[in-house]
Amino acid sequence: MLSRPRSTIANAARVFATILLAAAVAVAGSVTALAQGVSVVRDAEIEALVRDYARPIFKAAGLANDGIDIVLVNDSSFNAFVTGRRLFINTGALMTAETPNEIIGVIAHEAGHIAGGHQQKLREQLERAKTMAIIATLLGAGAMVAGATTNSRGLAGAGMGVAAGGGEMAQRSILAYQRTEEITADRSAITYLNATGQSGMGMLKTFHRFQTALSLSGAQVDPYRISHPMPQDRIANLEVLVKQSPNVDKLDPPTLQQRHDMMRVKIAVYMEGQAAAARLMQKMRGSMAALYGDAQSTYLYGNLASALIKTNALIKAQPKNAYFQELRGDILMKANKPKDAADAYAKAVSLDPARSGLLPVSLGQALMAVGTPDSLKKAVVQINNGLGRDKENSTGYRYLAQAYGELGDIPGAELATAEGHFYSGDYKDAKIFAMRAQQQMKRGEPRWIRAQDIINYKSSGKSQ
Repeated sequence: MLSRPRSTIANAARVFATILLAAAVAVAGSVTALAQGVSVVRDAEIEALVRDYARPIFKAAGLANDGIDIVLVNDSSFNAFVTGRRLFINTGALMTAETPNEIIGVIAHEAGHIAGGHQQKLREQLERAKTMAIIATLLGAGAMVAGATTNSRGLAGAGMGVAAGGGEMAQRSILAYQRTEEITADRSAITYLNATGQSGMGMLKTFHRFQTALSLSGAQVDPYRISHPMPQDRIANLEVLVKQSPNVDKLDPPTLQQRHDMMRVKIAVYMEGQAAAARLMQKMRGSMAALYGDAQSTYLYGNLASALIKTNALIKAQPKNAYFQELRGDILMKANKPKDAADAYAKAVSLDPARSGLLPVSLGQALMAVGTPDSLKKAVVQINNGLGRDKENSTGYRYLAQAYGELGDIPGAELATAEGHFYSGDYKDAKIFAMRAQQQMKRGEPRWIRAQDIINYKSSGKSQ
């Protein structure tokens, strides 16, 4: 008879594990999040802008030296989240936010989670809730055993109720804890915004947007079964603090607003399609952002010669803009003029204040397309420069492998391929190519040692 209660307990534990899944997602590791299908967007211009938004906030939060990475996610919903030391921001949030201050408010909120150690605390709450549910399950199983031995259906039914109630109580405890942490992060965000002389009105605007969307949806939401406070509650908690701040009416600098508008247009053109981009550009008619969007749209969907003329006009207006030069390089590559494209990318690299690793890789691609032995050697140098700044650019390693292969450096090509697989999370193939590279290298040399590091790497995942 004891075997049946054990089976019941194990079953209840599995059910409770499912209940905890939603909460556990919030504390999953960043590599796991990427491996499970988070579609990442890479763009030198957008990454530089978002880092500029984040830098003073991170400093105010005491995170300036903590190496927080910002990752752009290809998702049209308005969302951001943190895992480990990575802050993920959806392109939908960047596209929807009309001002830099709205996104800065989002970053400040997420910085509050990181600075407050909320992920670790949530893990601890999950463990407590798990214990609570297991105890309730044991009590319920004991009641069911007693019911079976005394043939009392009522007592057995009560036992099932205790087990189910324990899981419900644990789930509500976790959700209540998460709501508290969200309120804490909101308040921390206001502190950081005040410390950096910025308004909190962007945060209020975001919550009003959420409230409007919820009202229009007609959805009936149980406030005790969600992980975030209701939008109207968040507004009520913050409104007085925001409006008491001396920075309440402070606007974003015009140059920053222009960069923000250009980012929104770029996302619209490349990710939302011509119609969405045209609607946004109509609202910004005559602005630099609209002209930029028009040049990009012409490059993607129109005539390359016309796109080049429009881009040259942008460069004339802002000759030190690295990303106009990058667009010029893209157009020339598509027009099969790699030498001219390489010149444009080289200017972009020299002008880039953020020293993005993406631009040297683009320059390397253009030099590879030139196809001479000298340009291939230069391509290897540039791609390695880019990867030195951005070692997790798995695509860059594929180009590096190709360049090494064309130069006849097969061990280098094998190792670059191994690196590409490694940073894509495909550790099994990474080890295979690292071993192949080692067979053609001198033992103990730097590249051999790097190959050995990949071979020795142990992951908690299943892809080894």
